Amino acid sequence: MNLEVLMNFYKNDPRCFQIADRISLSKPQHLSLKGLTGSASQFILAAVFNHPVSSQLNHLVLLRDAEEAAYFHNTIENITNALDIFYFPSSFKNKKNYRLLNSSHVMLRTEALTKLAGGGNKKILVSYPEALFEKVVLSKTLSANIISIKQAEELDVNGTLQRFVAHGFVRTDFVYEPGQFAVRGGILDIYSFGNEKPYRIELFGNEVDSIRIFDPETQLSERKLLQVNIIPNVETQFESGEKVSLMEFLPENTVVWCEDWTFIKEKLEQQEEDLEIFLNYVPGPNDKQQSTEETDLINVKGEVSLNDFITAASIEAAIRNRHTLELGNKKFFADTEITYHTKEQPAFNRQFDLLIKNLQGYEGEKYNIFIFADQAKQLERLHSIFTDLKAEIQLTPIPISIHEGFIDDDLKLVCYTDHQVFQRYHKYKVKQAFSKNKALTLKTLRELQPGDYVSHIDHGVGVYSGLQKIEANGRMQESVRIQYKDGDLLYVNISSLHKISKYSGKEGSIPKMNKLGSDVWAKLKEKTKKQVKDIATDLIKLYAQRKSLEGFAHSPDNYMQTELEASFIYEDTPDQAKATEDVKRDMEKLAPMDRLVCGDVGFGKTEIAIRAAFKSVCDGKQAAILVPTTILAYQHYKTFSERLKDFPVTVDFVNRFKSAKEKKETLKKLEEGKIDIIVGTHSLLGNAVKFKDMGVMVIDEEQKFGVAAKEKLKQLRTTVDSLTLTATPIPRTLQFSLMGARDLSIINTPPPNRQPIQTEVLVFN
Repeated sequence: MNLEVLMNFYKNDPRCFQIADRISLSKPQHLSLKGLTGSASQFILAAVFNHPVSSQLNHLVLLRDAEEAAYFHNTIENITNALDIFYFPSSFKNKKNYRLLNSSHVMLRTEALTKLAGGGNKKILVSYPEALFEKVVLSKTLSANIISIKQAEELDVNGTLQRFVAHGFVRTDFVYEPGQFAVRGGILDIYSFGNEKPYRIELFGNEVDSIRIFDPETQLSERKLLQVNIIPNVETQFESGEKVSLMEFLPENTVVWCEDWTFIKEKLEQQEEDLEIFLNYVPGPNDKQQSTEETDLINVKGEVSLNDFITAASIEAAIRNRHTLELGNKKFFADTEITYHTKEQPAFNRQFDLLIKNLQGYEGEKYNIFIFADQAKQLERLHSIFTDLKAEIQLTPIPISIHEGFIDDDLKLVCYTDHQVFQRYHKYKVKQAFSKNKALTLKTLRELQPGDYVSHIDHGVGVYSGLQKIEANGRMQESVRIQYKDGDLLYVNISSLHKISKYSGKEGSIPKMNKLGSDVWAKLKEKTKKQVKDIATDLIKLYAQRKSLEGFAHSPDNYMQTELEASFIYEDTPDQAKATEDVKRDMEKLAPMDRLVCGDVGFGKTEIAIRAAFKSVCDGKQAAILVPTTILAYQHYKTFSERLKDFPVTVDFVNRFKSAKEKKETLKKLEEGKIDIIVGTHSLLGNAVKFKDMGVMVIDEEQKFGVAAKEKLKQLRTTVDSLTLTATPIPRTLQFSLMGARDLSIINTPPPNRQPIQTEVLVFN
């Protein structure tokens, strides 16, 4: 509702009526919108997009590069909540290599082109020069090649499968990436190029019984559909057919919004030069051919030619024949100017007194103040900071994100974003087609070779001998065939794949195969369980004893803790936020904390440690950060120092690179309480190290410490809060966390749009 109030300022602005009137005329109009800064242009577009006079028009927005386009797309999507807004990227992974396709980008392009070809509601397409440079398939060709399947209709199964193959789909055992289909009995799975997830079509004879979207990782259905459109790969499937530029593909009633055409034109001309070099390049004998697995492709594009691309001059001519709105202060096409008076959000460098003074100044001038944040939690933090500083400001919180804040002097609006106030990193989000971890069990199965040893949870170790179709209850089913001792065979239905795993033992040793029906495997499992129980009993006694002891109950969060968390430069992932709450809740209890935080590299474990250490320091305690290597000790020291530089906290470290004199001096300060946070290797566990008052101990990758160090840690843990961080917990540690002897927080969610590492081998030129 708050957003609606803000949008009404722009909808009722006379300049919005002026723009809508001009672009509704039949003759192409070229306007320049001057003076727009921050995300103001997105609000202008949203107002024009929803204006009744221009309600039937489509819009193409051209930005200078892919990142700018993605941020623009996110903001316009957030403030309009419209479904028909598409990000239109380039097909390729690398702008200088026209063979490596990016699967997510192909999916996004296909989705946008399909929706445009289908007509219907008005649409917004956000793009950039590299994407505009590629030609696209004709609208009528695309429409003619879409395979439509409806529930309750009769399906010619063989004919449909042949069409899939003709459209470039590949038959596999299981689908986990676009361009694959699989048939198992009466189930047809297909991963279309225009959808984030695959479809599962259940057949009763030749009749379509049900259609569902399913998750390729869990293979579980998510929701039912009445009809699906299977879309081929528009980038590779119609190479032989006629192709046109995107400007020709777009409907005639499309308005072009363009930021700095001169720059865009230069980039297009550079693309033309790069293409010429690429087409004339002859690979040398030492050039490495990247495999499909290495480059994570969905397809390796065939030979490309100049006919697949469009020239900068042709695009410029096409834009001149349409309504054009130029953003920014540079104009190329425009003959009429419409002026706005906006300013960028100032930099406050996390100085809240400056922010409050700034907002109070605008409030005195009767400006309406709006604060945007991606998470409601951030708005709560900001509110608590204002309350603590006794600042009474009338502002409207809006729990969505825009990329850049701005001040509109014409409409008397202040629109600030929390990430700029707190100097946090703001990341755009783009739909991803699939990731490597999708359908992990299925991929492992596909990677198994006949002759590999596998273990079945109920029957023991056998030899994998491929997939085989068998009849069960009158229906053909795909099964895994496992051979046991004396030639016994076991067929495992694909719904029971979770019971099978690849055998992993000592390198080079050949496992002893089990015999079906014998009790050897059952006895081995029982013996192992008993040994585990014996170890568990001893450890549970230790943990029970520990739980009964009294430690130090930390105080609830204060103003500084809130400010520290709000100033994190990245957006907290849901798992990271939950882990932080778990740790702080444990620290506020009287019993000593013993929590394991498990998460992959780069998922935000160190930030949780910083918050825990700072919470302890706020209560006058000291924090120890224990790490396995010298390099990591120095790295953590730098990270903690940088993160806490704006707070009254002293951070130091001890490692073997410090001289004996420096080390002695550091340990003396630690004992006197002049050091709040100390980072070090196992030397921190030595008898010479004495703390004035330790509150929390953070252990990074505990499994890498030796037996003696672990025994010392056990003694320390009895009264001090303990937080263990790991990316690879040892089985025992994880088992105890899972059974409740230790508290466990798992960070599964990667940061938004975490990009996979891309390695390129380049020949020195």
